[in-house]
Amino acid sequence: MSYNLLQGKRGIIFGALNPDSIAWKVAERAHEEGATLTLSNTAIAMRMGETQQLAKKLNTEAIPADATNVDDLNQLFTQSMDILGGKIDFILHSIGMSPNVRKDRHYSDLNYSYLDKTLDVSAISFHKVLQTARKLDAINEWGSVVALSYVAAQRSFFGYNDMADAKALLESIARSFGYIYGRERNVRINTISQSPTKTTAGNGVKGFDRLLDFAERMSPLGNATADDCADYCITLFSDLTKRVTMQNLFNDGGFSSMGMSLRALQQYEKGLHEDCECGPAADEHLYD
Repeated sequence: MSYNLLQGKRGIIFGALNPDSIAWKVAERAHEEGATLTLSNTAIAMRMGETQQLAKKLNTEAIPADATNVDDLNQLFTQSMDILGGKIDFILHSIGMSPNVRKDRHYSDLNYSYLDKTLDVSAISFHKVLQTARKLDAINEWGSVVALSYVAAQRSFFGYNDMADAKALLESIARSFGYIYGRERNVRINTISQSPTKTTAGNGVKGFDRLLDFAERMSPLGNATADDCADYCITLFSDLTKRVTMQNLFNDGGFSSMGMSLRALQQYEKGLHEDCECGPAADEHLYD
């Protein structure tokens, strides 16, 4: 159902790779709510993914840009304002990648070149987006910028690796830049800490299926879906949340406030006397 919450607004959505992407769902919902928008992803992601198909569906354009490259971002904002006919009202940063996770490097044995890449892509790119937009005066007054985070920014989760560091930095950038952009131009900046969600990126996390099941059992309302996250993003893009800024907002069915649920405890008790299914080697669980 559409409520016309974004009627007349213009936006940029980063990271819509395929229909499983949260960014894909957000773009569709924003369009349903009356917004016009452009899509952006890296050139290689556009070749491998389905971003162009989404752009066609939404009657818009997909602009290739590396969010870690300031020149690319300058071009993206300039083209987007030209295509959309004015300044931007909302931005979604849905970008994350860890070579250490992909290469199965343990957190106690990180490749630091990989770590630099993780932080640049998953967090520092957010600062570059905001800094570029501010220098170009590309965001309208009372505009809204949202980045997607995860509770691992505050808590330790096995297998999330250096992405936890990236998400912590991402949330810090939202607070620091939120103060500056808010005081200067009434632009609000927030992060959403989403439930574990089946996306291309999420599936790369070690033990993801088990994490998904655990979060479902722990959360009073169950895991929030990609569609749920899209709805939440729309409210933050809309004028209904004009004074919400510098916040990390949990969209996780209550998981972040839980200690232990009965469903999770009962499942744990069932496995107390069973051998681990992960393999016989003790070294596999040295740091679990």
